[in-house]
Amino acid sequence: MSRRLHIEIFRYNPLDPSSEPHMESFYIDEYDSMTLFIALNIIRDTRDATLQFDFCCRAGICGSCGMVINGRPGLACHTQTKDLPEHIVLHPLPIFKLIGDLSVDTGVWFRDAGTRIEAWVHNDHEHFDPTQEEARMENSLANEIFELDRCVECGCCISACGTARMRPDFLGAAAIVRVARFYLDPRDERNAENYYEVIGNDQGVFGCMGLLACEDVCPKHIPLQDQLGIMRRMLALHSVKGILPKTLINKLSHKGCCHENH
Repeated sequence: MSRRLHIEIFRYNPLDPSSEPHMESFYIDEYDSMTLFIALNIIRDTRDATLQFDFCCRAGICGSCGMVINGRPGLACHTQTKDLPEHIVLHPLPIFKLIGDLSVDTGVWFRDAGTRIEAWVHNDHEHFDPTQEEARMENSLANEIFELDRCVECGCCISACGTARMRPDFLGAAAIVRVARFYLDPRDERNAENYYEVIGNDQGVFGCMGLLACEDVCPKHIPLQDQLGIMRRMLALHSVKGILPKTLINKLSHKGCCHENH
């Protein structure tokens, strides 16, 4: 027998002066393979057409439907109602600007972060020659880069981050892993000093408290903390390059905690 779901949703329209933040309850019948995304569409189609939430692909690719589900950031399209209790409580992702109800603006945050970390390949090539072949790389390296490039910028890791909640200037795991992706890319000619200037501070790798919440809620299961640790170790070794003996630094740099290709 299907359950009767009680879905409690945060409601507030910042553009409406008469609107006040409150929780509103909706009741719908559950059926097999129902996702939270489907449940929200049923509510909007049959109960309240003013309900605001974001969606696009319905397949965990666009990252638009991020929200706090029973206190835990996640994607509505990835979450089946059968894995939740009958009483489901939904809030918008914190940290990001609220558009209305469950809809937040993650785009401005990620655009700013991308600008701060200079999220593009840096090299000295002045002109692009479309007649040249693509730069080749080993399949194993391409797979490593792809592993870090699977981020859909849903914002779940940022919303779960304790440091980001206390410090609006903290870049967060998504941005730091983006830097790690370029650190792996042989086409990017930046060195350790260049990366240190970008994330070698409290706003970057040294601001993380290591609570592991980012990796715990990542819907794509990207190894966020592993990469943050790799980058932090690399930059920490760079910062003591003139203090510790070079032989010791080289030994520490090749203990599986730093990317080997740089």
